[in-house]
Amino acid sequence: MNAKPVRSASMRRLIAPGALLLLAGALPVLGAGPVAATTAPRAGHSATVPECAGLAGMSIPASAMSLPTTGGRVESASVTTSLIGAESITYCQVDAALFPVDPAAPDIRMRADLPYDWNRKAMMFGGGGFNGTIPDLAENVPFGPTDRPVPLARRYATFASDSGHRQSPAAPPSLDGSFGVNDEALDNFAAGDALKKTRDASLFLIRHAYGTNPAEVYFSGGSTGGREGLVVAQRWPRAFDGVISAFPAWNNLSEGLDLGYLAQVLSRPGAFPGPEKQTLLYGSVIAACDSQDGVADGVVSNPAGCHFDPRVLRCPGGADNGPGCLSDPQIGAVVAMSSPFRWPYRIASGETGYPGFPFLSGADMRTPFLGFGTTAPADPMPVTSGYGFQYWDQWVKYFLTRDPHHSALDVDPRHPGAWLDRISRLSTVEDRNDADLRPFARAGGRLILLHGAADELVSPRSTSDYYERVRGLLGPKATGAFLRYYVVPGANHANFGTPAFAAAWDSLTALEDWTERGRAPVNPVVSDALHHRTRPLCPYPRWPRYRTGDPDDAAAFVCAP
Repeated sequence: MNAKPVRSASMRRLIAPGALLLLAGALPVLGAGPVAATTAPRAGHSATVPECAGLAGMSIPASAMSLPTTGGRVESASVTTSLIGAESITYCQVDAALFPVDPAAPDIRMRADLPYDWNRKAMMFGGGGFNGTIPDLAENVPFGPTDRPVPLARRYATFASDSGHRQSPAAPPSLDGSFGVNDEALDNFAAGDALKKTRDASLFLIRHAYGTNPAEVYFSGGSTGGREGLVVAQRWPRAFDGVISAFPAWNNLSEGLDLGYLAQVLSRPGAFPGPEKQTLLYGSVIAACDSQDGVADGVVSNPAGCHFDPRVLRCPGGADNGPGCLSDPQIGAVVAMSSPFRWPYRIASGETGYPGFPFLSGADMRTPFLGFGTTAPADPMPVTSGYGFQYWDQWVKYFLTRDPHHSALDVDPRHPGAWLDRISRLSTVEDRNDADLRPFARAGGRLILLHGAADELVSPRSTSDYYERVRGLLGPKATGAFLRYYVVPGANHANFGTPAFAAAWDSLTALEDWTERGRAPVNPVVSDALHHRTRPLCPYPRWPRYRTGDPDDAAAFVCAP
């Protein structure tokens, strides 16, 4: 399936304009195009042990970054030893700030962990929600394996940033959108500008620490981080050699409009199904569709074939008669959540709707926070409402109206009135929907897309939509040469809580084999970290159907069309 020979990763990446002048005399200059990594460290450097002390207080020139900044500075650099998994890892932890052009905009706070015994590779992690904190650089890739070391323990140089703003300690994690009142901060987050600035600054620090460039640079993230993975592939196709993008919120504004509509629906009197009714709904869907894949195991392997009518749960007369049934307003809310949402106006991104959420998502009370929540949306928005409704509330206050007192329930996504022009403008930075990934493919990039079929927060239908757009534009053969897309049955958003299937797959090794050795994934197997079982990881639109044998063994299943 590999369409062309694997090329040197260093020949696929560009050093930021201006950085060549800075590095003249230290690294070989090959012109304004791609710059090869040095084959040996500079004098006084080790290719595997970082020169940590020399980084402290170092200035990061604006010329090191391809997007506008006023430079940056390393605020601290210290050698640290941490127990990561079962192994003690020594690394240089570098904290830095990248300074904005607008004096009123916040700095980008970033961190890089540079290990001893460096493997000559680098990994950037994406964030989540509204970001606002630096991700844990000792974390795993999304849906990563439980029996393999995380990237830092594999001696990757890891790095990430807060995407250009700091969350208020008083706000729920990743739910502070107040930075949106500043245009530069908004572009750093929504358009992804902070990603490239952080990547360029981190490679600058890596070169100074080890005296050489990484041989490969990868990106990994889920949710907002998954969206960021698609951003870097679309906007800077030569910046990363491979990307793992999981449950990506790529059409961020479009999903927000759907969540805003659902917030209005669920805020109506009597429409919100409480925790017991959500449990009833989820159990009824499982009972109706679980065995359609050939085995009753609590996992619906083919959600597209699950046709459940919530009216079978209707209370007599349609009134709310207790936890054992759904009232007519509650059925209407459930149908709204699972149905596509369309808006009758044009926005600049070209998006026309959001595909809605499968019945399997949002109704499982093992993860209520990500789905319906435990209380109805209201003004002010309760912290016990669903995560998506709180996200919408922050977006309305700080991205759309820039008025922290504006009620999110007063904005109707179906008829936005005076807010339409602002919505359209925001769509150009929040809907990262460019399906033409040919530049990324031509640069040798490889992309692994993952999504859980029972995701409560980002619809798997949405990721399938994006994949179909890429495949429709590039064709099946060209798409298969650089992209794999897998939907994991039973998996939810980021393995939050206790999902029906806690996905665990060594996507990083698969990406390394594909990018560095030209070996595309073949018949991968995903594990359930909570239930000690495996399933075939079927390329979309195939799904695992039970055939014969031990139902806890992937070998008992076949990928059905």
